[in-house]
Amino acid sequence: MNVRIGIVGLGKILDQYLATFDRLPNARVTAVADLNAARAEEVAAQVGARALSVEALVADPEVDVVLNLTIPAAHAEIAHAAIAAGKPVYSEKPLAATTADGIGVLEAARAAGIRVGGAPDTVLGAGIQTARAAVDAGRIGTPTSATATFACPGHESWHPNPDFYYQAGGGPLLDMGPYYLTTLVTLLGEVTSVVGASGAAHESRTIGSGPRAGESVPVDVATHVTGILTHASGAISTVVMSFDTAGTEAPKIEVHGTKGSLSVPDPNRFDGDVRLRELGSPEWAVLEPSAGDIPGGRGIGVVDMMVAENEAGVRASGDLALHVLEMMEGMLSSAETGQAVRISSRVERPAPVPLTTTHP
Repeated sequence: MNVRIGIVGLGKILDQYLATFDRLPNARVTAVADLNAARAEEVAAQVGARALSVEALVADPEVDVVLNLTIPAAHAEIAHAAIAAGKPVYSEKPLAATTADGIGVLEAARAAGIRVGGAPDTVLGAGIQTARAAVDAGRIGTPTSATATFACPGHESWHPNPDFYYQAGGGPLLDMGPYYLTTLVTLLGEVTSVVGASGAAHESRTIGSGPRAGESVPVDVATHVTGILTHASGAISTVVMSFDTAGTEAPKIEVHGTKGSLSVPDPNRFDGDVRLRELGSPEWAVLEPSAGDIPGGRGIGVVDMMVAENEAGVRASGDLALHVLEMMEGMLSSAETGQAVRISSRVERPAPVPLTTTHP
């Protein structure tokens, strides 16, 4: 199946998607749209597509799927527009700014018989899939716990327009959490309850690069969040997401079981070493890639969604993205109330990805 893609929102993440589509023989960008018309024309010329309005793009008969790369606050609006036009839609993370908005998107999609997918698709790469294969093969025994840590000073030092990172729908949890939480669900299964604590070290941030360098932006979200996730399996995951540190040497993700432990690579990437330490062994052993897409790349989830035999076969699905969104919102709610939050959405672990090479 050849997949014709219309892209809405042409920001910094775009180039990674374009690089993937450029090497996939069954993916082609046919239309682009952006609030900045000049930017749309520039990208259209670059990829041999047409620059259209959003309305024209979602209605275009030469667009099979809408790729939604807008800011989080606009994700639901664009998704609804695509669904209303009868087009499948794949959104950058998070699925929407709120769980309620995400539910609305999925309800509209189901009523229309339209597929919805959501980033991240990094979990389809060889790094996370090799770790999953090790878990599924019983290499660590029964999984009992996991830790996930992301910590940095914030993105304002390098991003020329970092405002949305510090507005509703942003912050380290909504920005980076999807990579880590999607990985935890992929490895350990759905989550039934969460507990959270949060804070913010600064009331404003100073832009460090670009034409707005030196400008101050307000902080309206928690910039340090800690959470505890209880999986339906009984495993417990501990999560730290922070824009309030100089850095960290903590492992990105570790998964522990009754027979051993796994060190899992950066979930913001498609590759990386998976290391196993079996109980009683003094050494960590690097596992050879045994599953997942090589080399991966942002956008493989879009094509996977379109070529899946049925909705249940979509791996980077809207249901998974909604489950992660509800988990994140639940952690923030728990931080305010001091109470555990039950997670009502249910999701099956996506089907594993066999070892696949998608070089041209």
